Amino acid sequence: MRLDAFFLQLIFARHQKMTIKEVKDKQARKAFLDVARKIYANDENWICPLDNDIEAVFDPAKNSFFQHGKCTRWILINDKGDVTGRVAAFINDKKAYTYEQPTGGMGFFECIENQAAANLLFDTAKNWLHQNGMKAMDGPINFGENDTFWGLLIEGFIPPSYGMNYHLPYYKALFENYGFVTQYEQITNCVDAHKPFPERFTKIAQWVAKKPGYDIKHLEAARIEKFAADFREIYNDAWKDFKNFAPISQEAILDSFRQMKPIMDENLIWFAYVNGEPASAVVVLPDANQIIRHLNGKLNLWGKIKFLYYRWKGVNRMRAVVMGTKQKYQNHGIESALFIKMKEYVLPLNRYNEMELSWVGDFNDKMLALHGAMGATFSKKHATLRYIFK
Repeated sequence: MRLDAFFLQLIFARHQKMTIKEVKDKQARKAFLDVARKIYANDENWICPLDNDIEAVFDPAKNSFFQHGKCTRWILINDKGDVTGRVAAFINDKKAYTYEQPTGGMGFFECIENQAAANLLFDTAKNWLHQNGMKAMDGPINFGENDTFWGLLIEGFIPPSYGMNYHLPYYKALFENYGFVTQYEQITNCVDAHKPFPERFTKIAQWVAKKPGYDIKHLEAARIEKFAADFREIYNDAWKDFKNFAPISQEAILDSFRQMKPIMDENLIWFAYVNGEPASAVVVLPDANQIIRHLNGKLNLWGKIKFLYYRWKGVNRMRAVVMGTKQKYQNHGIESALFIKMKEYVLPLNRYNEMELSWVGDFNDKMLALHGAMGATFSKKHATLRYIFK
C-alpha cells in the first residue's frame, strides 16, 4: 500500500464508527465464523475450514490448552452493522514465560483491506494480553500446537492443505504497518509421489531398515493411546533443545489424534523402534481439504453426507503434518526408512500424486536438509511475527 493511501485510510476511519464486540453468544460466534466466508468469497484458492474445527479451539471441553491457559476473541463491526474483521488472543502459561518478555498469542485474524480496521483488531488483542501480564504477542498463531492454524501466508497463494492458514496478499502489509516483525519463516515443500527418491536416500533407507534391532511399523488405530505415548516420547526429546520449546502433553496429542481420526489412514503414520525404544515418527494424513472444500465449513447432516461421498471418491494429496527423531538417533537415516516404507504402501494404490511437507522453520537446518535429500521442491511460505508492546 502506498504511504498516501495508508494515511487516507486512517483519516477516513476517524469518521467511521467501528465497534469491537467480544464473542460471548451464539450470534457473535456465527459472525466470527462467517466473516471469513465474506472476505474470501471471490478467492477460488481459499478453502473454508470446518466451523467445528475452529470452534473446538475455543471450547475448554475439547482443547486441553485451557488446562494451562486462557483465550478470548472478538469481531469488528462497522457503522452499517457489517462484520468486517475478527481476532483472537490467548495465553499459554507453559510457553508465555520462556521468552525475553512474557509473550501471548493472537490469531484467527481476518480483516478487510483497511489498516485502521486491522489496527483496532490488533489493539484489542494487545490490550487484553497486556491486562493479563503480557509484554508482547506472536501472531498469527493458534491456541494449540503449531501443526494447525499457524503463521501468515506470504508466498505460495495456492489452495491450502488441511490445517494450514491461507491469507490474502495484503495481510502482510496490515501486520507490518502495525509494527509486527518476522521471528521466523515456515517453509513448506512438496514431493512428487510418483518420482523415485534420490538414489542415496533410498540406499540409506534400505540399509537402516535391515539393521539388527530396528523395527519399523505403522500406527494401529486400535492401540492409539500406546502410539500417542510413543509419539510424545519421541517429539519431546527431538525438539527439547529448540529455543522456547514447551513439551507436548499426552492430552494434547490425543486431542490431535482424535481430530485426525475421520481422515486418518494408519498406513501413512509410521514409527521406528530401536531395540523396542521409540526412536522416530512421521505423521502423514490424506489432505482433507480436498474433501471439505465442498462443504463451506458446514458439517451438518448434508455436510456429513457430502464428506462421506468425497472421502469415498478419495484425494490425491497427502500432508506430512509432523516428524521427529530422538536426538541420539538423528543423522542415522531413520527418517529415510520411514518414508520408503510409506512409499511402498502408497505407490500400489495409484491414488496420491504428491506429499506436502509442512511446515519447517527456517532455523531447522536438519529437517530442511532432509527435505532436500528427498528431492522436495518449494511450495509455500508462512511467517510467525511478533509485536513487542511499547
